Amino acid sequence: MSSNAPRRPVRDLRFFLTVPHACSYLPGKEATTLFLDPQESPVPGVYDSLSLLGFRRSGRHLYRPHCEGCDACRSVRIPIDGFSANRTQRKLRRLNADLSIRVVPARYEADHYALYADYIRLRHADGDMYPPSREQYRTFLTLEEPYAYLLEMRLDGKLVVVAAFDQLEHGLSAIYTFFSVDKALEKRSLGTYAILKLIELCGEKSLPHLYLGYWIEECRKMRYKRAFTPIEVLDGRHWRPLIC
Repeated sequence: MSSNAPRRPVRDLRFFLTVPHACSYLPGKEATTLFLDPQESPVPGVYDSLSLLGFRRSGRHLYRPHCEGCDACRSVRIPIDGFSANRTQRKLRRLNADLSIRVVPARYEADHYALYADYIRLRHADGDMYPPSREQYRTFLTLEEPYAYLLEMRLDGKLVVVAAFDQLEHGLSAIYTFFSVDKALEKRSLGTYAILKLIELCGEKSLPHLYLGYWIEECRKMRYKRAFTPIEVLDGRHWRPLIC
């Protein structure tokens, strides 16, 4: 996004709260979500400002958790200048050097959806996105905006990874990644490798941060984010090193 994009003060925007609903990450907990008025599309400037305050994008909606009595969901980002791949991550780079990589606009592609559907059915059958559908996929991950992209990876021409991300003026925001569940590819750690490629893309674009969404200390599925160091957490309105 251009730094010259028009901005509206956050105080002038309208927000709404959802009714309490079951938390997707912590069993037995209720969650409430704060989201930008749907009439306010996630345009440059507004999106840039809200992302610094911990907002994320899903489809055309910008949101963040706003749960009474709970602040377990914390926004995290990787400062690109300070990142240094560890031994395991360097090994993954070598192991996956044979993948072809392309960045494309966030539009619907049949093979993207087929990979997504297999991923949800086989990896997240107990989650909110099961069962998958084309309409669900389109609403969630496709967007006709100049900042929305998909990073795709192929092995011998076969699609094995898609990582949806947005380009902000101060970083890339990782939206969602899905990949092949073929057991023959497990050693490639494709999800981790996708993050490494987004870090590289930040460097190529001279962008200072990669936003990784939310981190919950008690959530096992989010522990992979701690492997990327250093990492920063949003503490109120300030980003600080995450120490745990």
